[in-house]
Amino acid sequence: FAQITAEELEDEPLSREERADARLSERDAAGGNNEGAVTEETEGKGQKDGEEAEQPDRTPVLSNKPRKKKKKRKTKKTSAGETLEDNDLEDIDSLLEKIEDTNGLSQQTQSGVIADSRPLLYVEHRNLNPENELKRYFGARAVLGDQRPRQRQRQYVRSTWLTAPKNTWPRYSKTGIAMQLVDTRRGVQYFTFEHHREYQQVQFKFLDAVESMDPNNIVLLLQMNPYHVDSLLQLSDVCRMQEDQEMARDLIERALYSLECAFHPIFSLTSGTCRLDYRRPENRAFFLALFKHLMFLEKRGCPRTALEFCKLILSLDPENDPLCVLLLIDFLSLRAREYTFLTRMFQEWESHRNLSQLPNFAFSVPLAYFFLSQQEERSELELSQARERAARLIQLALVMFPSVLMPLLDHCSVQPDARVASHSFFGLNAQISQPPALNQLTSLYVGRTHSLWKDPAVMAWLETNVHEVLRMVDARDPLVEESEHKRKMRYQSAPRNIYRHVVLSEMKEATAALPLEVTSQPVMGFDPLPPLDSVVSYTRPERTNHPSNESTLSLFFRSLLPNFNLQGDIRHDGDEEAGAGQDLNQGVNRLMAAMRDMLANIQFQEPPRDDNPEGDGDWD
Repeated sequence: FAQITAEELEDEPLSREERADARLSERDAAGGNNEGAVTEETEGKGQKDGEEAEQPDRTPVLSNKPRKKKKKRKTKKTSAGETLEDNDLEDIDSLLEKIEDTNGLSQQTQSGVIADSRPLLYVEHRNLNPENELKRYFGARAVLGDQRPRQRQRQYVRSTWLTAPKNTWPRYSKTGIAMQLVDTRRGVQYFTFEHHREYQQVQFKFLDAVESMDPNNIVLLLQMNPYHVDSLLQLSDVCRMQEDQEMARDLIERALYSLECAFHPIFSLTSGTCRLDYRRPENRAFFLALFKHLMFLEKRGCPRTALEFCKLILSLDPENDPLCVLLLIDFLSLRAREYTFLTRMFQEWESHRNLSQLPNFAFSVPLAYFFLSQQEERSELELSQARERAARLIQLALVMFPSVLMPLLDHCSVQPDARVASHSFFGLNAQISQPPALNQLTSLYVGRTHSLWKDPAVMAWLETNVHEVLRMVDARDPLVEESEHKRKMRYQSAPRNIYRHVVLSEMKEATAALPLEVTSQPVMGFDPLPPLDSVVSYTRPERTNHPSNESTLSLFFRSLLPNFNLQGDIRHDGDEEAGAGQDLNQGVNRLMAAMRDMLANIQFQEPPRDDNPEGDGDWD
């Protein structure tokens, strides 16, 4: 109810004049014109501007009755029967921008009240649209440009939340993907994607194209099936390797659009109670498309939108976290300046997820508290509490993970003082003695977030706490020895989802630390490091021929005669040794028959007959 009243208060600056007009025309108009005028102006703006994501978060908040009213309100006209002109649109834009600004301040100053009223992984529709974030940075006019007149004449396309369909995309038709509700337990709904028979045949062709190691085969497959998801994911990686970032991002958005069109009617992106099992191969494409999309958003300069997608991925399977986005969500929170969300997540999940044992949370959470302590609009009590928590947590992080400090200073181009550089606690021995799994986590964190530590105020705060930790080490604090014992006992081997995250992140520092069992096997962009306990619903049919076992002569004749098979059909029964000689004779007979067919089909062209063999000696 607090959210409903808050939205009504947001509508008041837009509706004062319309309410006055509605009161004057109350005798001539029906009883519901007061609200209709207000809604017509706000919704008319969204329809004419083509910005459907301006007010998307109303749908999951309001009850069923207001939804029915909204359908009726769209057909109503304004109380005066006037049309909205460009000047009115500009006034509405300015008012909406002011409302967005005030909403942003209220979320920062009163974040404790607003954040606690919603689930931790609550996703807002408006934050899934990168244009909304870019408009906050650069203004609506700079972002939209001349899109409005074009969108008025644009043909009707299906409205989606994850991506906006483009006019350059092929016309969408049903691809053969569907989503089914598998189970509902304790208020949590479990869904899964399903591939119909037609889509399975396309999937088999895609696997053949991947095995051919020729990207052109995938391009040809996409020309026939423009919304095949795995082909879009794989070709996006190829474009990214060829430095075509725009095409790579466009292919990922098209894959998300294809998957969203297949959503179940009750599948919700915002509730945080819908689950997908990563063990099913059909579901993996949605996880991977979301992850690659948020990576493009972060590089594009939209960290707030990327954070919302990261929360969405985590809400799909928070227990297993198949892509290990917990290693990324702290960085996006700091980039988006969502410090309250990061500290709240640490407080709520630390007891059952042990987030402090991850180097990224151990260092990012105190950094978030430090940034909160620098906000002057907070009370003095809140600032002092934030400073105390920041100092206590950063000292615990330095004691638990001393190998982070020197690489972090090196990436920030900061030279440590003589005491820190000469002390053995933060020296080279701290990096050599740590387990390989911990080395991957620390390398990933330093390579990803070192830019956030370059602030001089942050470095001064870090230096103070480093000297405090050195005093604890010299005093032989029992916490130091206990932390060293934990490092040796834990982090012996990293789980598979961490390896999958490192592969997808493509951080050079962390990729170099991957073990041999990961780097020695092929990693496909459409399914990197699949789970060992996969739940397979359909399998690829076995191929009748096995080119890898054939001889060079057999491959030569196969290139000439595609139907030729030296080995024949696979024997499923009988004694192999008894049939070995017979198979050899049959193979030789087939080879001879193939040679006869080839020679019979060869036609020699007779040379042209010359009636004058001596010739006249002239050159033609």
